[in-house]
Amino acid sequence: MELKKNPKADLEKRRGLYLEIGLVVILAAVLVAFEVKSYDSDEEEAFQREVIEEVEEQILQTDIQEPPPPPPPETPEVTTLLEVVSDDQEIKNELVVNAEVNEDTKNIEIAPVVIEQEEEVVEEQIFTVVENEPEFPGGMEALYKYLAQNIKYPQLARDNGITGKVYVTFVVERDGSIANPKVLRDIGGGCGAEAIRVVKSMPKWTPGKQRGKAVRVQFNLPVNFNLK
Repeated sequence: MELKKNPKADLEKRRGLYLEIGLVVILAAVLVAFEVKSYDSDEEEAFQREVIEEVEEQILQTDIQEPPPPPPPETPEVTTLLEVVSDDQEIKNELVVNAEVNEDTKNIEIAPVVIEQEEEVVEEQIFTVVENEPEFPGGMEALYKYLAQNIKYPQLARDNGITGKVYVTFVVERDGSIANPKVLRDIGGGCGAEAIRVVKSMPKWTPGKQRGKAVRVQFNLPVNFNLK
């Protein structure tokens, strides 16, 4: 005998309805879960804020504020009291100066103080051109002869074959002495130093004159170095 299924008990016809109901239930459950989590997070944040505010209030209350420093003490004002006394009252430690004027004191004159000023030493002018030129004793020939006899040819210049003229300048003073000899042009090998040595050893010259008066004169002298 075959079993026949009741058409009313067939669930395949209502399968789509049951599926929709299940999806709605699941969606509702998910929404409820999210709402519960959001509430929990909001409550947790609110709780944390309250705890932080309470801690800050406690820290602020525990801060110890130092009292302000006391004001500096007021210095008492010093007042000077002037005591008024009568003319007849004696005063101790009174300084009395007796200045008597007599015939001797009338004629006393106070001499003014004179401050002596130091005289400025002005160096005399050095001439380069004068009416009468300074001259070596015996003239220029005697000068060249003196140089030839007294110059010692430097060994360095001799070994290197150095020859030529060294120009020397110096001042002939008013008494004929030689001052401030300098080399204007040197040829090396020690020739300049030898020329200065010979010029310093020269005897006094006849000084130069300007308007009949002896003056200081600048003189330039060539010293010749030749190997024989």
